Amino acid sequence: MVFQQTLTLSTSGRSTTNITEQIQHLVAQSAIQTGTCHVFVQHTSASLMLCENADPDVRRDLETYMQHIVPDGDPMFLHQDEGPDDMSAHIRTVLTNPDLTMPVSQGRCDLGIWQGVYLWEHRTHRHSRRIIVTIMGE
Repeated sequence: MVFQQTLTLSTSGRSTTNITEQIQHLVAQSAIQTGTCHVFVQHTSASLMLCENADPDVRRDLETYMQHIVPDGDPMFLHQDEGPDDMSAHIRTVLTNPDLTMPVSQGRCDLGIWQGVYLWEHRTHRHSRRIIVTIMGE
C-alpha cells in the first residue's frame, strides 16, 4: 500500500520548524503499520533534518556553524539574484538533506527518544514550503 500527502508550511525566515507531529499524524492516517516513510522538501533553499528534539541549543549551534561555513553575501558568490542570502541558502541545502527516510513500526515513524524531524529554512525571509510525505508498507 502507498499513501502520499503534501504538507504546506509557512516559515518565519531562517529557523528550524519541528514537523514530527505532522509526519506522525500522516503515518497514522495512512493506516500503514510496517514500512517506510519518505519525506521530501520541494525547494532548493530549505532542507530536512533528523535532529535532537530536547535541547534547542543543538539547532541554534547548527545554525551558528552553518553561518560560519556559508556566510550570506560572500563576494565569491555570483548568484545573488534574490539577495545576499540567495546562494548561501542553496549551498546550505546541498550540504544538508532535501529528504529523509524513516522506518514505520506499529503505525508510527520509529524514531529514537531524542529524535525529531525538522524543516530547516535557509532563507532569511518568510517562505511557503511544500513537503511531500510518502508512506509505503502494509
